[in-house]
Amino acid sequence: MVKSWPIQFSSVAFLVVILFSCCGAVDEDKKVYIVYLGSLNDQSSDFTPQYSYHRTILQQVLDQQSSVSDSLITSYTRSINGFAARLTDVERDRLASLNGVVSVFPSKTLYPKTTRSWDFMGFDSGAETLSTIHRLIPEKDIIVGVIDTGIWPESESFKDEGLGPPPAKWRGTCDGGKNFTCNNKIIGARYYPKPSSSSSSGNESARDDAGHGSHTASIAAGNKVKNASFYGIAQGIARGGVPAARVAAYKVCHLNVGCNESDILAAFDDAIADGVDVISVSLGPSSPEDFKDDAIAIGSFHGMTRGILTVQAAGNNGPLQGSTVSVSPWILTVAASSTDRRIIDKVILGDGNTVVGHSVNSFSLNGTKKVPMILGTNARSSNCSTDAESPCDNGCLDSNLVKGKIVVCNVLGDVTEAYRAGAIGLIGFNQFTNVSIVVPLPALGLDVVSSDVSNYMKNSTKIHQGEILKSEAIINGTDHPPLVAEFSSRGPNTIIPEIMKPDISAPGVEILAAYSPIASPSNIPQDTRSVNYSILSGTSMACPHVTAVAVYVKTFHPDWSPSEIKSAIMTTALPMNGTQFIAQEFASGSGHVNPLQAVNPGLVYELGKDDYVKLLCSKGYDDRKLRLISGDNTTTCPTAASSKLLPQDVNYPAMAAQVLPEKPFGVSFHRTVKNVGVANSTYKVSVSPSVSRINVSVVPEVLSFNSLKEKRSFVATVNGGEIGAETMLSASVVWSDGTHSVTSPIVVYVISI
Repeated sequence: MVKSWPIQFSSVAFLVVILFSCCGAVDEDKKVYIVYLGSLNDQSSDFTPQYSYHRTILQQVLDQQSSVSDSLITSYTRSINGFAARLTDVERDRLASLNGVVSVFPSKTLYPKTTRSWDFMGFDSGAETLSTIHRLIPEKDIIVGVIDTGIWPESESFKDEGLGPPPAKWRGTCDGGKNFTCNNKIIGARYYPKPSSSSSSGNESARDDAGHGSHTASIAAGNKVKNASFYGIAQGIARGGVPAARVAAYKVCHLNVGCNESDILAAFDDAIADGVDVISVSLGPSSPEDFKDDAIAIGSFHGMTRGILTVQAAGNNGPLQGSTVSVSPWILTVAASSTDRRIIDKVILGDGNTVVGHSVNSFSLNGTKKVPMILGTNARSSNCSTDAESPCDNGCLDSNLVKGKIVVCNVLGDVTEAYRAGAIGLIGFNQFTNVSIVVPLPALGLDVVSSDVSNYMKNSTKIHQGEILKSEAIINGTDHPPLVAEFSSRGPNTIIPEIMKPDISAPGVEILAAYSPIASPSNIPQDTRSVNYSILSGTSMACPHVTAVAVYVKTFHPDWSPSEIKSAIMTTALPMNGTQFIAQEFASGSGHVNPLQAVNPGLVYELGKDDYVKLLCSKGYDDRKLRLISGDNTTTCPTAASSKLLPQDVNYPAMAAQVLPEKPFGVSFHRTVKNVGVANSTYKVSVSPSVSRINVSVVPEVLSFNSLKEKRSFVATVNGGEIGAETMLSASVVWSDGTHSVTSPIVVYVISI
């Protein structure tokens, strides 16, 4: 990524930074110290005596060339007795020697030890500062509908302390079934199918038995919970992006059963009628489907017509091209990316060499005497099929050979078989680079190019031994985040190529959030550990991050349509770091979500039901198909030529065109933007970056606005010569008024799916 990320400071250090910017030049020989003087003796509201005392003792220690006014930064005079000041080392020592001074210590820059993703995006203190000034409606009046595996109502993430009754607009109910009670945080709950259904799963409760629904709901709207961790790993404050928002849970997925589309559509039907504001869906089909055959596409279309934005996970079938399963233009589709916190694990080999790998491993073999190691190929059961790709495939390991040993297998996914066979640990290779998964025994995955373990197992003449340590969280790794996760599904859109998918990227790697204590943390039934917080990866985790941002934007702009909120999030996105995969925009969409900027985008691209109908008509949908999607028996395709729409001209915040290979091309995109920034404003266009193989021109190059909500149109034209197969060329159209930068990616591609 080319933009640096904001660092979150503690309140004291953050205040120091602000004061530095207002108080002129700072002596480089001085540092900021906090002087702690103990408790206050006088709790009166008159702060002047205490402030004067601080100045007096500071004056005693300052060098002659220093003044109290320049040195004193702030006084603590209400609950804490002390102050912060800029001091030399000598002045610090003098202060520390005075009677009544408890301590003098540096004002350090503190990094909150949280679920990390929100702070990584700069969505903490800055968000709260904006909230107190500009929000039109509070978070507590926003309802997030979560369609998933249910929710665990007793979780600390869903306590309702400080929350009053549900908003008046709430029309739902608490129909959570057996042993389920709602509160003022979880204001609604439903489960599907209903008990009267012949297909009932027997799980007649909205209670989460898989962990996934609690995890996603808490990422979006979970309370701030201190000291959350997975067995001490990644310990800190777990919180959602909008912790005061309400949650309505719709359980459509059941453990070992899956998610029935009929139930999903019923959940959409209920959620829309219940009065939710945003719907979060970390579900999807195995492959992209035509809209008329996609329950989520249909349900979300109904939501869109009633002002409800649906946010959906892109899928976990990456890096396969065309694998994004969320392709509807009215849905906000989310890819998964990394943050600056990684979970790593280490194995110490018998020769003393330490190898670093990846897993979320709560166990440790550290200190265990002589843990033997064995290659999976040397532990194959005689009953194992010769067709097995790995010696550690299901049923392939001989329990007598691996019991009490660390087994070395082809992939980390073989941990299930190692666990079954009684191995004490496992070393495998990651299917996806640098992604840690929860394991049921001491285990870790290594990069496939790492040969340290294989060389040790091959060349050592001694008994092979190893120690697998407990996993640990590290900050500021070397992978230059955010990077799109390898597992995250890619575009292009195989249903409507002119609609670029995914739309946006958000944190989805190793996210700590709430979990169901009755669900296996490793998804292995025999793993009976019970946890309240777990670490998961997937576009499922990225989706609720963007759901929270959509809620956040809505609190500032309650009158905005779903398309305006979507546009604001897309056009303010931050650029991503490079990737080794083809088609960066088909991996990350418009870029990495940028919450604080999304509330003030300057311009937005607006779309409504009629626009989507015209788009579907342009793709060959007849009246019958349109009615299947819209549920409106009067919907028809326009017949007049002037009313018809070319697919590339739909007013989407991104522009995409599939062109013929080895032929010159020219594509024009007609767009209209709406002013939501400053009434009298002028925007000038630029194209970034400059791409030699294509030429992008925009007419007009200047857009002038005289009032808010005023609209202006432009045409972006892309011309180029012959480009080969499996090629993608991209640029961005950027409108700027000096304050806002409204960025829309342009992608021209020849990719066969």
